[in-house]
Amino acid sequence: MTPHTSQFPLQAVLFDMDGTLVDTERLWWEAVEQVAGRPLTEADQPDVLGRPVEHTAAWLGAADGRPAADLAAELHREFAARVRTGIVPRPGALELLDALAAAGVPAALVTASPRAVADVVLDALGADRFAASVTADDTVRTKPAPDPYRAACRALGVDPAACVAVEDTETGVASAEAAGCAVLAVPSLAPIGTAPGRTLRDSLTGVTVEELRRMVGPELRVMSWNLWLGGSEVDDHRAKQLKVILESGADVVGLQETGGTAAQELAEALGWHHHRAGENLGVISRHPITARFGDPDVGFYGAAGVRIAVAPGREVDVWTAHLHYTPYGPYESVFDGLPARELIAHEELRLSQMRDALDRIADSCGGGVPVVLVGDFNCPSHLDWPDVAWPVTKAAEDAGFADSYREAHPDPVAEPGHTWSPIHPVHEDGSGRPEPQDRIDYVLHRGLTVRDARTLVTGRPRPWPDVADNDWPSDHAAVVTTFALTRT
Repeated sequence: MTPHTSQFPLQAVLFDMDGTLVDTERLWWEAVEQVAGRPLTEADQPDVLGRPVEHTAAWLGAADGRPAADLAAELHREFAARVRTGIVPRPGALELLDALAAAGVPAALVTASPRAVADVVLDALGADRFAASVTADDTVRTKPAPDPYRAACRALGVDPAACVAVEDTETGVASAEAAGCAVLAVPSLAPIGTAPGRTLRDSLTGVTVEELRRMVGPELRVMSWNLWLGGSEVDDHRAKQLKVILESGADVVGLQETGGTAAQELAEALGWHHHRAGENLGVISRHPITARFGDPDVGFYGAAGVRIAVAPGREVDVWTAHLHYTPYGPYESVFDGLPARELIAHEELRLSQMRDALDRIADSCGGGVPVVLVGDFNCPSHLDWPDVAWPVTKAAEDAGFADSYREAHPDPVAEPGHTWSPIHPVHEDGSGRPEPQDRIDYVLHRGLTVRDARTLVTGRPRPWPDVADNDWPSDHAAVVTTFALTRT
């Protein structure tokens, strides 16, 4: 399995038509001037550029009282006539389309013009250059709503976050960004402001496929893993831990039960950065650590965090937490038959530890910086048990954290996601009772987009106590989530 690269591949490039691929903004401007019966000025741009015919027709009608339907028909005729005789590709447009085709990256046309006009342009440019096209006729709402770009992504079967939209107006840029696309803005008649996640160029000349690839938002793969007393119960555990981390493709790992030295030793072997907190907690990261949070002398239970620089201008805070293991709710429920009220009451210690972690996160979190909170909480989730509102995970939810595994797998019956325990099919007390299996390890987040989440156990671990030769060097399953960094 190849290491994770933190940059998901460019899946498609979505092109606006008028003013972006072909020099029709000028033709549209001339058509509107003809129908309006007057020269247009800069003040008219918001109602003319990047707008569907119906909007501009209604705007003209409001000014002179003519029926909007008649104006729309006239605008169609005037514009189509000019397109048929005066279409000119924008500089660099055909070269970029050819480069995308050679690289195997599909292109789509996304325009606020009607189908009749778009088909004329497609014929002129070569319809075979485009894997899909979306026009004003194809969605209920058009630009600046996100619908056209979302429709194009559905048609191509791609993720908007893995696409670049190429636009020439503020209206089109707003549509693409609302859909979740990165944007290459190439202004034609009106300027476009700068913004995070947006790239401005004077023209398409010289734009390369590699440049477009770099515009696609970075992703971050986060792993939560309880190492089980540093891994000491399993032979050659450090080498096995390294193998698991490399094969998982993780970019950052929040660790619990490090045995004091695991975070540093793993990071040094991987050539990564690390933060060690107390005797039990650590974070290792392939990305640079720019800040450290929490009590550096935290005890066996508690939380610690770091800030990592994922890409230029893109930072994420990652916290790891370990909460007390007793009393253990699934035992009290399955073995002792305690009702929900008592189960919830017995969570007070863990709840106080979670609240302390959430307070520390609130104190350290920078404005707009996404946060990931991972850990072994030693308690089930309120999202998994229909009859027990487990308060620890609910407290995190109330603080704005979403459960990445449940986002990816909403049905706890179909996808239980158990992390306790791959080596304990029966209870340790010798009674032969089945061990309650549950999801007690988490990757929570605030401010990111979940692309995938899974539990991870490698090999076929033998049950306790015959574990020394296991390939999997832990008594917990790990949780691995891949996030897309949303644009701020």
